[in-house]
Amino acid sequence: MRRKTAIFLSWALILWVLLTGFPCAVRAEEELITAPHGVLMEASTGKIIYEKDMDTRVRPASITKIMTLVLIFDELEKGNLHMEDEVVTSAYAKSMGGSQVFLEEGEKQSVETMIKCIVIASGNDASVAMAEHIAGSEGEFVKRMNERAAGLGMENTHFEDCCGLTESENHYTSAHDVALMSRELVTKYPKILEYSSVWLDTITHVTEKGTSEFGLTNTNKLVRSYEGCVGLKTGSTSVAKYCVSAVAKRNGITLISVVMTAPDYKVRFKDAAAMLNLGFGSCKLYTDEHQKAPGKVQVKGGVLDEVSCSYKEKFQYLDTRGENLDSIKKKIRIKKSVQAPVKKGEKAGSADYYLGKEKIGSVDLVFDRDIKKAEYRDYLKKAWEIFMGKDSKNISEKK
Repeated sequence: MRRKTAIFLSWALILWVLLTGFPCAVRAEEELITAPHGVLMEASTGKIIYEKDMDTRVRPASITKIMTLVLIFDELEKGNLHMEDEVVTSAYAKSMGGSQVFLEEGEKQSVETMIKCIVIASGNDASVAMAEHIAGSEGEFVKRMNERAAGLGMENTHFEDCCGLTESENHYTSAHDVALMSRELVTKYPKILEYSSVWLDTITHVTEKGTSEFGLTNTNKLVRSYEGCVGLKTGSTSVAKYCVSAVAKRNGITLISVVMTAPDYKVRFKDAAAMLNLGFGSCKLYTDEHQKAPGKVQVKGGVLDEVSCSYKEKFQYLDTRGENLDSIKKKIRIKKSVQAPVKKGEKAGSADYYLGKEKIGSVDLVFDRDIKKAEYRDYLKKAWEIFMGKDSKNISEKK
């Protein structure tokens, strides 16, 4: 009897394994990447889909240049820098070793050309030339890099140079932090993907020696071997080993796959692709574009009797469980009235989203405009309009 029971339980266990695939799933996840550090992030939501020791501090090599590019595009957005501006290469920038585009001292190139040199060919000389052009010196630029990193919550990052060539122990980051700065770059400045997705390009050197063409080849092999890959940056040194931050787009989903300290370049790309496959195979993105205005709020004691509201941002939810996203419901919670004065952008309520009974997120509702507090003469004007038979709901605002 005991033998029959044991046999029955054994077959039941085998059947359960075949049906659920549980042990296989665990084993597949453990063997997903070979490199010791990695993370897969969905760009629009920042959600971590997979990670392996992602917060350990490691050397970033040329992955450093992602933050250099963030600062370059910051300056472009502020209007302090323009794509057609000329950048002059200093003797110090020319002296950079490692990967370079062989800029000569005194050579002038446009900001756009420098961006191509940095993101496609990982030019150390171009990175330093841009740092000096923006901040006056590489040291001052690196200070700004660290401030920007702190602002992004990159708790395991400290930069010592702008290109990752240094061997200093004080120059470090983590797979998670690389994903954070990659997300900032590609979501805030998507134009970078127009450059990082280029496989081959050329620049023209114009120096005292004459004019010559120089070919740029993308260091990220996934750009031409992985469907949907549009960037972003690779890195390698003897200390950092092989790193990559790979960005790929499919079906409206953008994923960031970061691999750090891989033993060789093949493992670096294989691991990045494996994480991307996992993400695209399991992720669905729900987006509410908020086509309809959420409503209006009554204003007490203001120059207007009501104020309209809008969504502070669009709502997105990343599903990795195979849920039916068509069943997502939205509940609007908005104030019935508010006392003047009202400030534009202040919270008026929230839009809460539910999948079944589970709340999956919310978006703030904000006032669309300022409403001043009504004064004595505003009420007199209102009374006069009523007396004159004008059907005016609001007190006119003072000019």
